[in-house]
Parts: sequence; C-alpha cells; structure tokens
Amino acid sequence: MAKRKMFYDSAPEQDSEEGIISGESSSEDDELGEVRQEFEFFDPQAPWDFEGFKRLLRQLFDVDATSFHLGAIADLILAQPLLGSTIKTEGNESDPHAFMTILNLEEHKDQPVIKDLTNYLRNRAETNSTLLPIKGFLNLESSSKLGLILTERWVNIATELIPPMYRMLLEEISWAIADKEPYTFTHYLIVSKTYLAIPSLLNEDTNRPKKKMKPRAKQGVDEGKSMYYFHPEDEVLERHATHFGSFDYIKQAAKGESDSKSTFHDFGIKQRGHLILIEAAKFGSAVKEMEIEFSSHPTVPDAAMEVS
Repeated sequence: MAKRKMFYDSAPEQDSEEGIISGESSSEDDELGEVRQEFEFFDPQAPWDFEGFKRLLRQLFDVDATSFHLGAIADLILAQPLLGSTIKTEGNESDPHAFMTILNLEEHKDQPVIKDLTNYLRNRAETNSTLLPIKGFLNLESSSKLGLILTERWVNIATELIPPMYRMLLEEISWAIADKEPYTFTHYLIVSKTYLAIPSLLNEDTNRPKKKMKPRAKQGVDEGKSMYYFHPEDEVLERHATHFGSFDYIKQAAKGESDSKSTFHDFGIKQRGHLILIEAAKFGSAVKEMEIEFSSHPTVPDAAMEVS
C-alpha cells in the first residue's frame, strides 16, 4: 500500500535529464499541454527498486558514477526499507521516478562502497574552499554523527512533490530513534547537483531567436558565472546550512556533451556536484520552509519536525 497519493498537473513524462534545461515551450509542447498524473509514495522495496535506484544514482553522480559500486549503494538503501521513500506512477511494482534515503556513514564505515564514497566526497571538498570544513565531518573518526542524504528524480517529478519526502524522512528518523536504532545525527549532508551555462560548441545560427533561461540562478559563483539548481529545494536548504558549495567532477565530460544536455543553441551546460551540510537541529525548520515555498498541496500533520 502506498504511503500517500498526490495529484499533480505535470508536463509530458520524460525518463532522464536530457533536455532538462529548456526555453519557451514549442507549439508541439503547447499541443501536448499538461497531464493530470497520480503520484504514489512507497517505502524502498528490494524486489522492484534495485535497478531503478542504480539508474537514479548514476544520474545523481553523473560522470563520476563509475567511481562507485552503485549496486552496493542500492543494497544499503534497500536494507533499511522503513527509512526513505520512492515516488511511482504505475503502482508498487513499477520503477521509481524518485527516491530519497539516509545512510549512517559511521554504521556502514567498514563497507567498501562507503569507504569509496566518503573518500570521494572528502576529495571533492578539498577543491572548493567553502566545502573544506565538510571534509572534517566526513572523517569517520569525527565526534559528529553524520547522516548522508541521497535523493534524485526524473525530470517530470515536480519540486512540489519533494517536501513530503523530506517530511516523511524526518518522521521515519524520529521513529527509528524511538526504537533505539542508530539514526541519531548531529548533522545531515545532502548530495546534489548544479550546473553552469557555458559557451556552446555548436555553430550558432544568428537568425535563430535566442531563448531565455527559466531556472533560478545564483549569481557571483565560479568567476562571475551563474549557477543553476537541478533541485530548486536546495536553495531553501542552503538558507539553513552550515556549509554548502559545488565542485567539479573528477572525470571530464566528453567534448560537446554539454550541448547535448541543453535545448538552447547559444550555450551548453556544465554539470557539477553539490554538497549541503546542515545541523540536525535546523533541518526541521528547513523542511517546513521548503513546504511553504514549494508545496501547492496539503502537507501531512505537523509532527517530528525537529530531529536531533
């Protein structure tokens, strides 16, 4: 049985981030219009979610996804089915369109994939001065208790569907703590993504009308370039964060690949990893603000908002 159902007027379905950055709608898009779609929230379930989790993890870590055994990460997520959620549109046994989970890095510190993941995040934190303090939290001998939040979704999943996932995660952490399970954290680290607009390698047709970018951007990053969010809710989390910032992937995208990710003709995009560190005591307030800013639907009852 689903945790809950929500209805949302969404754009026609896509199953990847290809063309995620779009300009003004075309006549074809106008003809398709919006689709009234039912979304259901489920617990992670091993029989049906393993492959879907691997695909979404591959999307989350982009070109660096080959640095990890994604199947091992998926196994860790599925081993704790009472923590986290998936979003599906065709019932329990269908592929997840989105997922959210939290992993206790200290609890799994002897797992090879967690060693690889923490080493990777420490390495990337060293490349950005704003992320350097996070490196200490990723030291598994640290006195801080760090919960790693992983979440990713298909492009057709609206931001309004994400606050309920965060709210349910907070509730589930609270219930796990009440059951004496090891989910008492001092801080949460959210792994996400951003992108920069960069010059296109395609030949520009000067007669073609230019399109304006729609996503919200943060100015003044990376030598004056604008940073855009794949996950708009990250901007809310950052307002409550201790540290946050983006980093370049270790592996470089193939030449011209930045153009394949954009439907514009005058620029391509450079995708980057992004980290947000937030104190557990402030996380509930961030989720509440997220609900107010993005949710156009009734939220679940106010419970277990502050988890420490």
